[in-house]
Amino acid sequence: MIQACNVTLRLGKRALFEDVNIKFTEGNCYGLIGANGAGKSTFLKILTGQLEPSKGDVVITPGQRLSFLQQDHYKYDAYTVLDTVIMGNKHLYEIGKEKEAIYMKEDFSEEDGVRAADLEAEYGELGGYEAETDAEKLLNGLGIETYLHHKLMADLNGNDKVKVLLAQALFGNPDILLLDEPTNHLDLDAIAWLEEFLINFDNTVIVVSHDRYFLNKVCTHIADIDYAKIQLYAGNYDFWYESSQLMVKQMKEANRKKEEKIKELQEFIQRFSANASKSKQATSRKRALEKIELDDIRPSSRKYPYIDFRPNREIGNEVLTVSHVSKTIDGVKMLDDVSFIIGREDKVAFVGGNTMATTVLFKILAGEMEPDEGTVKWGVTTTQAYFPKDNTELFKGQETIVEFLMPFSPEDDVTYVRGFLGRMLFAGEDGVKKVCVLSGGERVRVMLSKMMIMGANVLLLDQPTNHLDMESITALNNGLIKFPGVAIFTALDHQFVQTVANRIMEIIPDGTLVDKVTTYDEYLASDINIRKRQKLDVNIEDED
Repeated sequence: MIQACNVTLRLGKRALFEDVNIKFTEGNCYGLIGANGAGKSTFLKILTGQLEPSKGDVVITPGQRLSFLQQDHYKYDAYTVLDTVIMGNKHLYEIGKEKEAIYMKEDFSEEDGVRAADLEAEYGELGGYEAETDAEKLLNGLGIETYLHHKLMADLNGNDKVKVLLAQALFGNPDILLLDEPTNHLDLDAIAWLEEFLINFDNTVIVVSHDRYFLNKVCTHIADIDYAKIQLYAGNYDFWYESSQLMVKQMKEANRKKEEKIKELQEFIQRFSANASKSKQATSRKRALEKIELDDIRPSSRKYPYIDFRPNREIGNEVLTVSHVSKTIDGVKMLDDVSFIIGREDKVAFVGGNTMATTVLFKILAGEMEPDEGTVKWGVTTTQAYFPKDNTELFKGQETIVEFLMPFSPEDDVTYVRGFLGRMLFAGEDGVKKVCVLSGGERVRVMLSKMMIMGANVLLLDQPTNHLDMESITALNNGLIKFPGVAIFTALDHQFVQTVANRIMEIIPDGTLVDKVTTYDEYLASDINIRKRQKLDVNIEDED
């Protein structure tokens, strides 16, 4: 059990949390949600002891071990992958190292022997002799191949480092597990594995995530941060959303009835207060009127952008033909003889773990990269807008947001562009902010503004949900569902893919393409997908 007692955190004059009292109990998984800036990550830091509250205490059941997902991806660069995972149980790791140091002594004394025996006993009780096997299982489940397990963390790419740090947090069956955005940088297979792990995890979990499907799958409760308070709801994310909306609706209905009663009483008092025969009744009505109090309904601090892609031109029947496209980069075959045809009704999601190959294909489709072999032919009625996975280079300039967007506007009118920025929650003077100082989420919202301004009838989006809060993801999700054109996209949000796509493609590790007209859930359950994954598993085992 972990509990926050009267926790307050002030940043200057602003109270991020005010007298928060909440208890997280064993056997439950709590989804911590709230608008960007509400303090989700900050609250986790308070619970882990990384940050001291201005007032109040965090209480943990004595003897329980707390583990959390580290955010510093370079902290363990000098250690091997396996050692990094085992460090998730700090005490176990330290015992193991002390034991090794004693055995390496040249002048091994009787006192060393006694100490070593004690350490061996405690090491065994903590599961030390199964530690490497347990760590390897976690790493393999998250997609870190066995040949990487003994490499230094410094040798891993960024995505693999995130997976190792997640394995570290999960290692050793902690009593309390705190995870801040654990699905970031995970492929869909790793996310599915993590979902099953948490579903079967018996202890306390508190997780921050923007992945609605993930929260629905793993959470037994939702802790909602709004207006410096945390309100606890039983059930998953969808249940919280329905419950919170119903609560507001009921309060509004109750207020409506009270307002009608107030009006009725006021009219009676006005009509009969001067009437001697009705004066007692009027006085009685005044007392009744004084007792009626309207519920204080504060609007949520959450803000939803308005995303509406409207094509300037209707799309024709011929959209896109990709014929025998191949591409090799640095000796690695990314794409091997890839061919497909996109129709006017298609909304295609590229899924799977081979995200680098997918990004290469998107760059080829957008004209930013040439294939080694094959052709890409767009229909004459098509216009494309491209959302790249990495937009860093686009935002290095000194121009303002408005200046950045003006070249894409069909109208030479700053007010027209500002209208789109307003939809994307850039208020007032935000339009004159320089693009080089924007946060990751702000950059994404600018890119989506650009795509709306362009009015293209084909949208190419490579992981557009990265850096977005849940409200923006929901708005983008709904915008793509309503979009009357063609969408070709990647996303690591299961619900996003399931609700938008009517066709699924996957570039498997050999560079070839799997293509099915189906929903994402049906694709995951399909025989071809199962056979493909079994084949890949066999290949990996053969290599080992």
